[in-house]
This record gives sequence, C-alpha cells and structure tokens, in this order.
Amino acid sequence: MEFFTTIDWAVIAQIIMIDVLLGGDNAVVIALACRNLHPNQRRRGIMWGTAGAIILRIILVIFAVTLLKIPFLKFTGGILLLWIGYKLMVQTEDDGDHELEASDKLWAAVKTIIVADIAMSVDNVIAIAGAAGQVDASHHQFGYIVFGLLVSIPLIVGGSQIVLYLIDRFPIIVTLGAGLLGWIAGGMIFTDPGLIQYLGNHIEAYSTAAGVAAAVGVMALGELAKRSKRKK
Repeated sequence: MEFFTTIDWAVIAQIIMIDVLLGGDNAVVIALACRNLHPNQRRRGIMWGTAGAIILRIILVIFAVTLLKIPFLKFTGGILLLWIGYKLMVQTEDDGDHELEASDKLWAAVKTIIVADIAMSVDNVIAIAGAAGQVDASHHQFGYIVFGLLVSIPLIVGGSQIVLYLIDRFPIIVTLGAGLLGWIAGGMIFTDPGLIQYLGNHIEAYSTAAGVAAAVGVMALGELAKRSKRKK
C-alpha cells in the first residue's frame, strides 16, 4: 500500500506513453501472428502472447543496464526480426495448417509474439528503464516499471484487435506489416553498438536506408515465396 500512497503519477504516465508509442509495432506483430487462428482463439492468443511478452519485458528492464553493454544484441535482434517478418508474410490460410490441432496453432502464435517482442523491445526497455530511473532506488523503481507495463497491456491488446479487424478486410496489411518489421530490423542492425565499434560511427547515417532496403527485401521475398507456393 505504501507504493500507491507515494506513487509519482508523472513517472507512471511516462512509462505508459513509452510502452504505447514504442509498442505500436508490437500490436502489428501480435495481429499478424494471430490472424490465422480461429476467431474464437484469437483473443486467447493475443492475451497469452501479450502477457508472456510483458513478463519477459519486465525481466529485460531489470537488466537494461547490462543489456546496453552487450555488443551485437540489436544486430541479432534485427536478423531475427527479418526472419519473423518473412515467415509471417509467407504463412497463409491455405497452407494446410487446418490439419493442425487448434492448440498447436494457438501456442505457435503465442511463441511468435513473445520472440518478436523480445527482438523489438530493446529500445522500449531502455526507455522505460530511463523513465523509472527518475525515481530514487528506495522508492520502488521495480514497482513503477511493473505497474506502468500492466496498465499499458489493455492498450496494446486493443490495438491488436483493431489491426486484426482490418487484416480480415484488407490482406495487403499483412505485406505492409512484414515491411514494418523489415524497417525496424534494418534500423536496429545499423545502430548496434558492436557493429559501430568495428565499422565506425558513420554507419548510423545509413540506418534509414538500411530500414528501407530491409522492408522492401522482406516484402519482395515474401511475395515471391507466396507465388511459388501457389504454383505448387
């Protein structure tokens, strides 16, 4: 109870805003991962995937200072996102996945959500840790982080539901979503501290171009793979 009586709502508001603003792309990933689930399972997939992602994000925030020192963390996350974007685009409802047990499809979607969220949340985690750092360590920094992230959950879930609704009516959103992951991945790779250490600070200037190239590449490869599947 002491936490709620001494809480600094300005810091909580910052954490929520960071998570919502930087979590918009996470809502897209959640929607893409759950789009092939039966309508009755979509809500469960979103809830379980978001819950798992939030729990792991809390753990990552705790170790944010250490994570900043790990070279090639963002590089690895960017490569992982490129693969996830490609796989999400190639997956279609006519792949024969209907023969799988519903539970298998559900937990596969949950796993995709969690893995993608980990890869995409490096900047998010660092920003949240910075916001919580405004509070003295004796005033429950961890409590601020957990409370702020828990409050943001319904906002992220709501965003995912909206994206799912649009995907059902405009399939092109799947392609654009894969492109978004490529864009984020390109930027992550070219701003990785380990890569900068070896190649120099000048490579950061190419992060935007790398994002564009990665986005186009993921969409093009995904489209080629889908056409190849149709021919078979």
